[in-house]
Amino acid sequence: MMATGPVLIVGCGDVGIATARLLVQSGYTVVGLRRHTAALPGFIEPLAADISQPASLQPLQQRQFSWVLVTSSAGEFSEQRYRAVYIDGLRNVLASLRQHPPKHLLLASSTSVYHQQDGGWVDEMSATIPDNFAGRCQLEAEALAIGSDIPATVVRFAGIYGPGRLRLLSRLRQGYIVAADNLNYSNRIHRRDCAGILAHLIALRQGGATLERHYLAVDCAPTPLREVCEWLAQSMGLDPENMQQDRSPLRGGNKRCSNRRLLRSGYRFVYPDYRAGFGAILQGGAVNPAP
Repeated sequence: MMATGPVLIVGCGDVGIATARLLVQSGYTVVGLRRHTAALPGFIEPLAADISQPASLQPLQQRQFSWVLVTSSAGEFSEQRYRAVYIDGLRNVLASLRQHPPKHLLLASSTSVYHQQDGGWVDEMSATIPDNFAGRCQLEAEALAIGSDIPATVVRFAGIYGPGRLRLLSRLRQGYIVAADNLNYSNRIHRRDCAGILAHLIALRQGGATLERHYLAVDCAPTPLREVCEWLAQSMGLDPENMQQDRSPLRGGNKRCSNRRLLRSGYRFVYPDYRAGFGAILQGGAVNPAP
């Protein structure tokens, strides 16, 4: 079907911009809402607003959007900020869209809503009883979106990496590696696939498919973080045995997230595992470069 629009991307940061690029290539027009719009590329119509300030969202009440993507980021790891952005900010956005509701809303959430710590598999049907404020705030935001009058789908992203999100590589370059006795599984997704998944779901819905309420957006290879670090260190010419053991707490927990529902929907990953994604980064992005 022909693309319709415009698409509103709320919190249009690096994932939002990458998604906008794919959507524009498919014929959509995209409006990017963020507090400071100077960094937005020219193919995105800028809309300066602060979702924590309802008055700044008044322009939304005068416009009709076919699709709304909420990809907001808290900016700091504090309960106050998480509530201000993910809960109160989303509530303000939903209220501003009430007069002209979109066809569908996609909310970017997080695998932090899962509490499981035993290394087992979780999927969209698994229990979500988060034991920290980050997961609880994300879960409350999900309920707001699903409970609104706008048809909504929640996309739960694992740890996002890619250009500009290279903390793991930076720690290794500084000489630190996850401790050898840390057997926790890690889950991740490249920024390019974050964008690809959001664009894929819009295309499905535009084509008449019914979207699920939740999708787990992770790559195809949950892997112990120590194993990932060893592979990266060796790829960078470092010896894991001669590096300092990093025992700082890890926020990712210990679970394996399944992307079977996403694969069944027809999505095919650009970077299906950490070797493909980090390998492209280490090669300067020569393999399947991100948008």
